[in-house]
Amino acid sequence: MNDRLRFSLLPRLLWAVLLAAALAACTSPPPRSLAGTAIRREMSPNFDARRPNLVVLHHTSDGTLDEALATLTNPARKVSAHYLIGRDGEIVQMVEEKDRAWHAGVSWWGGNTDINSSSIGIELDNDGFEPFADAQIDALLLLLADVLQRHNIPGANVVGHADVAPGRKVDPSAWFPWRRLAEHGFGLWCEAPLPPAPEGFDLPLALAALGYSPIAPEASRLAFRLHYAADREVLSEDEEKALAYCLLGKKAAAAGGGVPAP
Repeated sequence: MNDRLRFSLLPRLLWAVLLAAALAACTSPPPRSLAGTAIRREMSPNFDARRPNLVVLHHTSDGTLDEALATLTNPARKVSAHYLIGRDGEIVQMVEEKDRAWHAGVSWWGGNTDINSSSIGIELDNDGFEPFADAQIDALLLLLADVLQRHNIPGANVVGHADVAPGRKVDPSAWFPWRRLAEHGFGLWCEAPLPPAPEGFDLPLALAALGYSPIAPEASRLAFRLHYAADREVLSEDEEKALAYCLLGKKAAAAGGGVPAP
């Protein structure tokens, strides 16, 4: 091949390489499945980049998965989540896990005020006034096991939207089965009756140590009750303290700390 021909081909080869790279970048990643449960992909444009160390659970407040999907993929609404799980257990991914979905809003957890940058958001199709379907929770457990393992997220770092946005949000509602999740290693849980907390135990300080915002202590206290004692109409201050003390022990034990769980 003479020099003139070789150099005339270079721009074409370069263009071909660039075009192939562009097409590869635009190609959607292959579909995923978890234990036979397929994950449908309906990608939302509402995201930017971040690294996760927390999972935040929500309910959609919608009547159907399609209604929720329309909201979470609408550019004008500027809200999204990484995953949406239907009542029948269908899992839909809308944002790549490496990217920053817009699901938490104004929030706080453990001093972090940019929860979107450090979390995976999972929406559950539920109107907030109904029990969560077994198929839906089964799919959630599969997804949590997969996500936490790949990102090395501690099991204790699974919380609700109400936990990170107390006074502003109440999802995933009092119907959510936190005890069942904890039985599989996701989130914290303590069963009553519990030993009393030590003399002088400071409840607001304990809630802040668990992760709740100290800025609005009463709202954080209500969110704490919603998560850990939603089935109890009456919870005395001593019972609240005992519950918080137990949870602190479990959190420390999960993190490898020296405080034994009651």
